[in-house]
Amino acid sequence: MNTTAKTFGGKRSAFSLVELLVVLGIIAVMLALIVPAVQRVREMANRVHCANNLRQIGLALQQFHDAERAFPAGVSSLGGGTSRTPFMGWQVRILPYIEQTSLWRQADAAYKQSPWPFNDPPHSGLATVVSTFVCPMDGRAAHAQFAPRDRITVALTSYLGVSGTNLVSRDGLLFLDSRIRIADVVDGTSQTLLVGERPASPDNQFGWWYAGRGQASTGSCDMVLGVQEINVLSTAIAPCPRGGYGFGPGELWDPCAMFHFWSLHPSGGHFLFVDGSVRMVNYSASAIVPSLATRGGQEVITLE
Repeated sequence: MNTTAKTFGGKRSAFSLVELLVVLGIIAVMLALIVPAVQRVREMANRVHCANNLRQIGLALQQFHDAERAFPAGVSSLGGGTSRTPFMGWQVRILPYIEQTSLWRQADAAYKQSPWPFNDPPHSGLATVVSTFVCPMDGRAAHAQFAPRDRITVALTSYLGVSGTNLVSRDGLLFLDSRIRIADVVDGTSQTLLVGERPASPDNQFGWWYAGRGQASTGSCDMVLGVQEINVLSTAIAPCPRGGYGFGPGELWDPCAMFHFWSLHPSGGHFLFVDGSVRMVNYSASAIVPSLATRGGQEVITLE
């Protein structure tokens, strides 16, 4: 039976149903070949974009170090030498070095007006998305999100400072009231982690770049994280085992995934090293990540 027919010079010209099905089959095969290729190209573009963000962050951290003779505090405490800016994250302090001087001035003025960074206004930076802090693989981070427990709107970050082993060890580079110099990194700048990838928690409560209490007011799980982090939160907030949690795959829906570094890229995640290099670390290398996270363990590590 012919589905379409026209007459040219007395002869009938048409597609038969079989021919139409063959054409549709060929199109389906072509789509099956093309779609994965397009997805691979998109993933590669996102991977390059994500790595470039970390390179820009690395350059900013180096420039901050040159100006201040140390890397910024991972997060500021309510007491100590950084008490004028409680809960301020390290990313705020590098804003002038990523062409965000205006936002830095707003943050500085807001802290002078109100030391509590979770009041917006005046702390408009709390809900301001900074593209340099966002991996394009996570669409949530491209827009400010509502954090239901605190009932505030916040901007998320895809990149957390490496605090070391966990929130109490303070053997990494960026942790509570830290002031670490390059000279303190005796393991070597090319073998010590500085920043890594980790998407925000499913409820948007952990993973804030501007300011955050994190676990036990240390910033843990907000803007800094240990590579074998422990869970000290109540079961009402995080119904997860104590840990430690190692570098490995995660899922956006899993509340326990916020306790370890992972990414939405296949097979691994990006890490920024102290020397400014950015490398994609495969999950298969998770066993050596704890050695890379400490600044003074004097380990000799080879990362392929």
